[in-house]
Amino acid sequence: MFGFKKKDSTVKLFAPVDGEFVKIEKVSDPVFSEKAMGDGFAVRPSCSTIVSPVSATIKSIFRTKHAIGLVTNSKIEILLHMGLDTVELNGAPFKISVHEGDQVAAGDVLGSMNIDYITEHDKDPIVITILTNMDLIQNFSTNTSGKVKAGDEVGKAVLK
Repeated sequence: MFGFKKKDSTVKLFAPVDGEFVKIEKVSDPVFSEKAMGDGFAVRPSCSTIVSPVSATIKSIFRTKHAIGLVTNSKIEILLHMGLDTVELNGAPFKISVHEGDQVAAGDVLGSMNIDYITEHDKDPIVITILTNMDLIQNFSTNTSGKVKAGDEVGKAVLK
């Protein structure tokens, strides 16, 4: 009646890499599995190309390139974390092809990771997607299991 637009109340999340879908509770690092940083999901990668799990702005790229922070138009903050304890590798296995401030669509290439290098250094290459500001989210759910392809829809967040 007044021309107000209803704010989009659902944000879809997509697989950031080809591989095996893993529920967040099954990630071997308790910081993630106990949801200390927020809710989310993981993918055990079968390829090196990493894509954006949402349409968003690149908020931060960690100096060691193992993690990228994104923020959606709905203000949901996403942490894309590549591997466990990979911060110790000082960026060596990662190539990032975006910059802070870039706008990306879900499925756009963010970079790549050298899975062999990571495993040769006794690190887990699992790729974790975390929604870090759960105070904005009423419900987060995943809708898949098994093998996924980068860009497959794997879950959604319903905003408060």
